[in-house]
Amino acid sequence: MCNRFLVTLGALSVLLAAPIAAQTVPRTPDGHPDLQGTWTNATVTPLERPDALAGKATLTDVEARVLEQKSADELAEADGKSEGPLLTATGSAGTGGYNALFIDRGSEFARVDGVKRTSLIIDPPDGKVPRMSAEAGRRLAASYTGGSFDSVKDRPLSERCLIGFGSTSGPPMLPVLYNNNYQIVQTPDHVLILVEMVHDARIIRMDAKHAAPDVRQWLGDSVGHWDGDTLVVDTTNFTDKTRFRGSTANLHVVERFKRVDAGTILYRATIEDPAAFSRPWTIEYPFLATKGPIYEYACHEGNYSLTDILGGARKKEAETGR
Repeated sequence: MCNRFLVTLGALSVLLAAPIAAQTVPRTPDGHPDLQGTWTNATVTPLERPDALAGKATLTDVEARVLEQKSADELAEADGKSEGPLLTATGSAGTGGYNALFIDRGSEFARVDGVKRTSLIIDPPDGKVPRMSAEAGRRLAASYTGGSFDSVKDRPLSERCLIGFGSTSGPPMLPVLYNNNYQIVQTPDHVLILVEMVHDARIIRMDAKHAAPDVRQWLGDSVGHWDGDTLVVDTTNFTDKTRFRGSTANLHVVERFKRVDAGTILYRATIEDPAAFSRPWTIEYPFLATKGPIYEYACHEGNYSLTDILGGARKKEAETGR
């Protein structure tokens, strides 16, 4: 009896000492992790850590549930109203806003390494965007006010349906108020990221060189390579009109996509622009598998806003003489 107990105990010790096998992830025929599928980055975790959570990078599940319920209550309270904190934050105060039905920003804080994060920014450690230059601050403020009303070309890019608002297409690819879905298609030579918002499409050229400096694109020029099991995407060659949070055309973004299990891609992006930010900064959060397909987002369909906005400006000029 004693011998059987010792043998059993020894076998159990071996099992406990053995390393736990890493979760297997699907792979493409060329051996790289398969990132293909439909994903969402929707989350109520804000880009920057709220002052009320200063010094607190993570939440317990109990703490998170309280704040997640508060977020849901705020959304319900704002439903159908033209005033309120949520509508002010989205630029809709005073003119009416979305019904709650149209808002799909997620319902939970982003979970990484088993715990929920209080900000998408992980570096600097305080979860805040680094100090911005005065000029970057002016550019950022101008993007919030919408620019002038002299011409269609003076209106924001998202208002003109050229790219999605809030850097949903990226890079970096940030979660926004709705349409936070992405479809990834992968070949040995290219990776395509189809963005639900405004139907943007990012094409990443694998093991390639960047385009010449005079070639500028709305979403920049993205080239990728594999670092072990992590897809690394380096993007430069932005236009001087994209202006991510006040950035310049010299914005440089390095993204890392790591499929950590069958249902999760861990996304990390480092943003660098010395003319805009005092130091590089990094964001990290999961993209979670979600049921497809992605439906077409026809931004211009029934879009009377440009006509109304410019027409209103002309009417005001006629009434005020300026």
